[in-house]
Amino acid sequence: MTSSRLHRFDAVENFRDYGDYATAAGRRVRGGVLFRSGHHARASDADVARLDALGVATVVDLRRASERRAQPSKRPAGFSGQVIEWEQVDDGEAPHITFLKTSPLTEDAGRAFMMRTYRRLPFEDAHLDLFRRYFHALGDSDGPVLIHCAAGKDRTGLLAALTHHLLGVGHDEMMEDYLLTNHAVDLEGRAPAVAKQLETWTGRPASHAAVVAFLGVEPDYLDAAIEAMVQTHGSIDGYLEQALGLDAALRDRIGERLSA
Repeated sequence: MTSSRLHRFDAVENFRDYGDYATAAGRRVRGGVLFRSGHHARASDADVARLDALGVATVVDLRRASERRAQPSKRPAGFSGQVIEWEQVDDGEAPHITFLKTSPLTEDAGRAFMMRTYRRLPFEDAHLDLFRRYFHALGDSDGPVLIHCAAGKDRTGLLAALTHHLLGVGHDEMMEDYLLTNHAVDLEGRAPAVAKQLETWTGRPASHAAVVAFLGVEPDYLDAAIEAMVQTHGSIDGYLEQALGLDAALRDRIGERLSA
């Protein structure tokens, strides 16, 4: 199942299907309609053709405006699907850039930063807006949906997990999908080159373990976001209803559209 979820691209990382999981209602999430990935700025012509062949009707770009400007997406010629993105333009420097510039590049510091990030992610204005619009797109439009951020692991991972929860996918399977990033991306192989780049950029050494912790995902990260939602809204369902405004009618439409 792990390998069958992954779609191999030349220069689009972490591309996979996050459908086709069993649900508590005895049904399955449809396959071939829910896709997630990293950014598409370096997509080859063959990659763009692969994207076109998937028939994606809605793209949800979870990146900040500054990230989109630095790495603009490549899409198929004549793409006419819906694009959902954060419309605020003057959004400043991404938090991970500030961290890399100012903090010790150690394993403990990297993990602490990721835990803080995940506790904050569900409540940021951009994510509240984008998550809400994404769920409405799931319920109100047809065709496959693709969600992505920069690496396709944190913002994308949280949104995929919320989708799984809404559809009745069990926690273990939800976590399995989240952790698949660590198989989709060659963390150990990439870490030395990334560490060298970071040292050149910051003038400070980055440990191998710190880079792996930063590039990958861990159960504690997603659990931190879930714990924050539970503390604030009583449950994940409370978060979906109170923070994102998902009522029973919309949830039912999403369930009917995406269940097989």
